[in-house]
This record gives sequence, structure tokens and C-alpha cells, in this order.
Amino acid sequence: TGSRASLQAALRTLLAVPWPSQRDVRAALQLLAVLQWVLSFLLLGTVSLLVLICLLFTSFWTIPALYLAWIIFDWDTPERGGRRLSCLRRWTVWKHFRDYFPVKLVKTHDLSPSHNYIIGSHPHGILCVGAFCNFITGSTGFEEMFPGIRTFLTTLAGNFRLPLFREYLMSGGLCPVTRRAIGYLLSQNGTGNAVAIVIGGAAESLSCRPGVTTLILRNRKGFVRMALQHGAFLVPSFSFGENDLFRQVVFEEGSWMRSIQRRFQKMIGFAPCVFYGRGLTSERSRGFLPYARPVTTVVGAPLAVPKVQNPSRELVDTYHEMYIRALLKLFNDNKTKYGLSETDELHIL
Repeated sequence: TGSRASLQAALRTLLAVPWPSQRDVRAALQLLAVLQWVLSFLLLGTVSLLVLICLLFTSFWTIPALYLAWIIFDWDTPERGGRRLSCLRRWTVWKHFRDYFPVKLVKTHDLSPSHNYIIGSHPHGILCVGAFCNFITGSTGFEEMFPGIRTFLTTLAGNFRLPLFREYLMSGGLCPVTRRAIGYLLSQNGTGNAVAIVIGGAAESLSCRPGVTTLILRNRKGFVRMALQHGAFLVPSFSFGENDLFRQVVFEEGSWMRSIQRRFQKMIGFAPCVFYGRGLTSERSRGFLPYARPVTTVVGAPLAVPKVQNPSRELVDTYHEMYIRALLKLFNDNKTKYGLSETDELHIL
């Protein structure tokens, strides 16, 4: 009888505990989805490399030895289209990732699968959330909006030298931002390929801060030359809200900290930014997770580009200016719809 009474009391206590609502569960899943993404991009490559080095000095040395042999055998795969896995691109986790901000994709014009495209992705921000979510995951419906188009996103070639991280990147459709890799997708992979390039790159991330929209584009013309050499149409895209996801400590031009950032950028390909976001416990705490702010990526109209094997500097400059005008129009036509005011301007350096 005593045991029965104790059990009943325990049940009453358990039932009195408030269960998490569906909204709380969704919020937790969204937070975990973003957490795994941030940790993967910041730590997966480095941690995997350290683990494999440590295993070399244990009885499990055959594991890193075999993997090293595999990397040598597979060395050129990232520059030959990689290994896209549709199942990974359509993971349910990416839907939770999308809903955390949320991220939205807006189509303004059709893209014909009979052509190849270079999509200019702006701005870089800190971790390129808009570009990753829209062009790598299937969570925002790019393939449904643009049937017959396969998207690829370029990133630093050095990332594909890190163990396991390279497999993770390739499975999603990322490729090195090199002439060889982009040229392969635009010339030897059929048509219907859209290669997204975050043109501002590491230099632009140093100017990333809320309320300021500055792009490093004026002297970035290599993507236009590639488009002309392969007859790939140019497509501008802009992710409104990308710069609001983190807070960055911005060092003034000429300062010694800015000088250090520039040197690191030249040596290793990316700029070490001093930034912070929210913590795990609440929006008010500080940490390394992005803030939950809406990101809307608007894909503009394709700019038809002729195929010219050896384009002149004047021709490159002409299409570069046409691209900038198209990007400015895309920004001005949509800025008031997605969080900016009529007086906000796009600064191109």
C-alpha cells in the first residue's frame, strides 16, 4: 500500500511538471541545427586533422594512413565537380536551420537550364548564411523555383585540404573558388549549372556590420572574365539582413589591428574577424551563434554574356559595369521590402 501511494505521489508530481510546448521544441531544434552548422565550419576540419595526427602515434595508425592514401588518390575531385549528395542537401536539419532566422529565397526572373550561370552573391557577411542556405541546402526551394538548375557554391581551396571537412563540403555541392574548378563546372558538366561566388570574399567580411552595406567589387573582375570565356550568364543576388547576424569589432583603416588582419588575409586566404553573436542560453547572452534575424536572398535577372575565348580588358570592363548596374538596380528595387530605408545606399569599393 505504501509503495502504491508513493507511486501515485510520484505520478502526480510528474504530471504537475509543465511539458515543453511545440513552439519550445521547434526553437530548440532550430538552435541545435545552427549550432551544428557553426561548429562544423569552425571546428570540423581542425579537430579532424588533430585527431588523425594523434592516431598516428597509437595502435590505430592504419586509419589515418589509409585516409591519407585516399586523399592523395582523390586529390583532384573537388575541382572536378566534387560529390554532391542529394540526401544531405535535403536533410530535415536544414529546414530547422532555415526557420531559425528565417532565410527566404525570392525569384525575380527565370533561369533557363540550357545555359550555365555565375551567380554573384552579396554581401559576404561573417559566415555567408544566405548563400549557404539558398545555394547548398534544399530548404528554401531553389530547385523548385528554378527547375533544371544545379547550384554550386565556391569557397577557399584550402578548406578541401582538411580531412573529413572536405567530404562534408563536397557532399553539399561546394567547390574551390579556383579557375580550374569553376571552369570545369561551366564547360565540362553540361548545362544548367549555376556557380555561386561570394565575390567580396575575405576582404569584404572586415567591413561587415549592421546598418552599413559596403561591397568589395570595383576591382574584382575575374568572375566576369570567366563568364566571358565560357559564355556563362551573370546573375546578381543580394542577401538582405546578412550583415545583421553578428556584431563585429571593426578596426579603422591604418590601425595596427587592421594591418594584422590584412596580413593574415594575404597569407592564409581569409581575414580573422573579431565578432560575436548570441549565446546558447538566450538572445541577450554573448556567444558565437548568429542572431535570429531575417535573411532574404533576392536573385536578379540573368545578364546574357557572349562566349569569347580571349576577352579584351575593355570587354571585361564593359560587362563588369553592366553587372554593377544590375546589382545596384536589384538592391534599390528591393531594399525597402526587406528591412532597409529608402535613403540606404549600396557602397561599392
